[in-house]
Amino acid sequence: QVQLVESGGGLVQAGGSLRLSCAASGRTFSSYAMGWFRQAPGKEREFVAAITSNSAGTRYADPVKGRFTISRDNAKNTVYLQMNGLKPEDTAGYYCAAKTPGYVLTGTSPSDFRSWGQGTQVTVSS
Repeated sequence: QVQLVESGGGLVQAGGSLRLSCAASGRTFSSYAMGWFRQAPGKEREFVAAITSNSAGTRYADPVKGRFTISRDNAKNTVYLQMNGLKPEDTAGYYCAAKTPGYVLTGTSPSDFRSWGQGTQVTVSS
């Protein structure tokens, strides 16, 4: 399995931007599809965005469409989540996750992903 470490979270005002990074260990990163999820206190973990192994395909949850962008750099073993136009309701712990096969995004529930990072906190103030 791949090990994942998120970074880039923090406190930002509404309307601001953050870029999250998720660094992966191992030589097989390019074979995984990658996803971002978030979990607010008292709520279930929810899907945010996902990207195929070769960046050919992406998917987004409706609440973040047009504001968030997922991307990856396989040479750096890193996946990113650019978050613009942040809202207080985006406040949550953000987690990256990996799944195989990497060329399709047929499943985007947490149970579809095998490897998880520890998360990074994003707090958006109003």
